Amino acid sequence: MSTSIDQLVERIRGHRCYDHPVFDHWTSGNPTAEVVGALFHQIQKFCAVTRPGGRFPEALTSFEFSRESKLLQEIVESEEDHGPELATMAGYILNRAAGRAVFADLDDQQRVEAGLKEFSDKILGSLPGYDPTTGLLVQTRKAMAVFDGRQAVDKESTLRNLGTALALEMISNRQLIPGEKRCLVDSGLYRASLDDPEMHYLLEHWGEIGAEQMHEENAIAAVGSVLNEETEELITEGVDAFLDNLANLWDVLDSALLASGHREAALTG
Repeated sequence: MSTSIDQLVERIRGHRCYDHPVFDHWTSGNPTAEVVGALFHQIQKFCAVTRPGGRFPEALTSFEFSRESKLLQEIVESEEDHGPELATMAGYILNRAAGRAVFADLDDQQRVEAGLKEFSDKILGSLPGYDPTTGLLVQTRKAMAVFDGRQAVDKESTLRNLGTALALEMISNRQLIPGEKRCLVDSGLYRASLDDPEMHYLLEHWGEIGAEQMHEENAIAAVGSVLNEETEELITEGVDAFLDNLANLWDVLDSALLASGHREAALTG
């Protein structure tokens, strides 16, 4: 008997990535502005590679998965141009954490992102495998590399990409966006509200009518219609590759930044 879409969904929900405590530790730890900058650098670089569809929709169509291609293309189009909004939110939160205007122009995406990298270089640069050119941890690069498969058009890669898309959209909707809302808004640490114009990125993605809910529904529909005994192994490989690598990224950010980057530690160190 083949795996059902409900069973695959439960597999994702049962993975440690699904309820990883990294955002809860962010909330409880109240990290310094420098740590916030380093966190945002790794997260926003990872998120950037998850948005483009590459040749994935095209490959789906070539294997006569036209409906599935349309569902995935809707997600890709919905995510276009979100990079500047994420940079604005990151700069806004970092300014609030610092209590001063670290970034005077929040619309200057290039300057904000360069500043985030500077914080990352300062705090994480000594870790093994850290790339000073990109400012990325080994774990970040591995999590990003899962999406290299979207440039491939063979059937095996395409099926893995379907699994990765499902895991991505479920984690985004159920762990990443809710986690960001808890630590950036609900915690009160940054005196930020979803009504703040600078927080539009989070507002647009949050909740039952947010973009991530639609993305998850589309991904479930696309995978569910393709999932059978012949496809389940490769689809599951794509699911696991995403979840395992993102969990490893959360692990290193949690241990390197949130265990040692608390304000209390900075004040007494």
